[in-house]
Amino acid sequence: MAENVAELFVHTLRAAGVTRVWGLPGDSLNAFTDALRRNGGIEWLHMRHEEAAAFAAAGEAEATGELAVVAGSCGPGNLHFINGLFDAQRSRVPVLAIASHIPSAEIGSGYFQETHPQELFRECSVYSELVGDPAQLPWVLEIAMRTAVEKRGVAVVVVPGDVFFAEAPARRATAPIRATRPVVVPSEAELSRAAALLDDAKKVTILAGAGVAGSHDEVLALAERLQAPIVHAFRGKEHIEYDNPYDVGMTGLLGFASGYRAIEKSDALLILGSDFPYRQFYPEKATILQVDIRGEQLGRRTPIDLGLVGDVGATASALLPLLRTQRDGHHLRDAVDHYAKTRRELDGLANDDGKEPIHPQYVARLLDELAADDAVFTADVGTPVIWAARYLRMTERRRLIGSFTHGSMANALPHALGAQAVDRDRQVIALAGDGGLSMLMGDLISIGQNDLPVNIVVFNNSSLGFVEVEMKAAGIVNFGTGLENPNFAAVAEAVGITGIRVERAADLEGALRRALAEPGPVLLDVVVAREELSIPPAVTTAQAKGFTLWALRTVLSGRGDELLDLADTNLWRRLFH
Repeated sequence: MAENVAELFVHTLRAAGVTRVWGLPGDSLNAFTDALRRNGGIEWLHMRHEEAAAFAAAGEAEATGELAVVAGSCGPGNLHFINGLFDAQRSRVPVLAIASHIPSAEIGSGYFQETHPQELFRECSVYSELVGDPAQLPWVLEIAMRTAVEKRGVAVVVVPGDVFFAEAPARRATAPIRATRPVVVPSEAELSRAAALLDDAKKVTILAGAGVAGSHDEVLALAERLQAPIVHAFRGKEHIEYDNPYDVGMTGLLGFASGYRAIEKSDALLILGSDFPYRQFYPEKATILQVDIRGEQLGRRTPIDLGLVGDVGATASALLPLLRTQRDGHHLRDAVDHYAKTRRELDGLANDDGKEPIHPQYVARLLDELAADDAVFTADVGTPVIWAARYLRMTERRRLIGSFTHGSMANALPHALGAQAVDRDRQVIALAGDGGLSMLMGDLISIGQNDLPVNIVVFNNSSLGFVEVEMKAAGIVNFGTGLENPNFAAVAEAVGITGIRVERAADLEGALRRALAEPGPVLLDVVVAREELSIPPAVTTAQAKGFTLWALRTVLSGRGDELLDLADTNLWRRLFH
């Protein structure tokens, strides 16, 4: 008996090495889920919300570097994908989204649950196509999968429910769909020009982004030859921070003074595999060279003097012998010394001073100390990413996953589920904000249903904390940012997860040790200080003015107690002392 289109999908996915599919079932997806059941070679991971399913697929793809798959039913079902797919697309991870559709005969009639998903998903994908005729397969499916793995993005295949049941066309088997590994190096003339510009500079600084993945040793060798401090963007942290004597921390909104200063004091900035978006943190007068595998990225964020298209590792290796030796190391030593001072200041904020609520920095620092050497961390957008950026130390085997480009709330839990499904024995820890967790809290239930022993640490400050920082910087009295939270530990217990609540710093270390030692899933609800806010490494005049206006307006509005809560924080000292 000839196979149908749904069976063809399953066989093609298995040949490509896919072992799981995230999603929710529905009538228009029935043929596909039934084919999964009958085949038995691909695990179906049932989620309670399609957005979380898409985030989980993105987390899996980030953890493995391989194609991950999400599937959903027609209309509202697959439209719920969209935020998670935007995250995957902007994080450049390969995800295939199977979006089932209304009956093909009804398309265009305003039928129940009708949408046009192939158009709606086009902005958040590298490929999006409707299969209106079984003859389009397996061509469309193969093109979609190859595009996702080669362009590292989202591919969407839209299939009406009746087409899934149709007989699949015959075609001989094709090579398994796996990503190729080409090596791209700039021309000799371009490399010579880069070497000349760098040799002319006295103070070179390297800015490393996600594109340095797999090139740790090559970048360090380049830094040694250039005597250049290495500043990392957030997405570069996990790839370059560890075992790095040239590391001087981060710059940007989540960064701190040493990273900002190392770039500002340079007379040449070498950008390696980074699309760091904040223009105000680039130097105004330095010579700027940029290396990226995607030529369209060159000069997108700041004017450059030379752009090179190439793999970071291969380009660094080719450039190294062209550079002069015996460079003056004063700039490097100065930057490293400043980083050590900055690091001491940051660590001084991450302590138990006997006060309540608990400092969130202390939570992150203890978590870093107690977590496994190969732990996978995920972090919610908002204040959890700040504490992750500043207090989690990467090792060669640790991973840090988040919505660092798309910047979506509610990503930490589903990203953690995606990473945990890859290896149920590996320690996976979600640093969740109370706002982020509660936005997709239904997928706490998915933890038990899919046997995923994740650890969730909730930074419970009863507010949208980062939004409050932004309001203060704009001179606006905080409004609409408070959260009336439940006891998250009790909620966890109600759905079969071990729940632990901590309100005193003295109890925190013991609670963390217990949570990380539990064999199953755990949610640790930590009540942290609401006013423990952070600010960028460079405060602009406009921001200082904004904070001053906020303070005056807060007093005039009768909420002066908020200033008393803030008086002991790093933010207050930076701005008003």
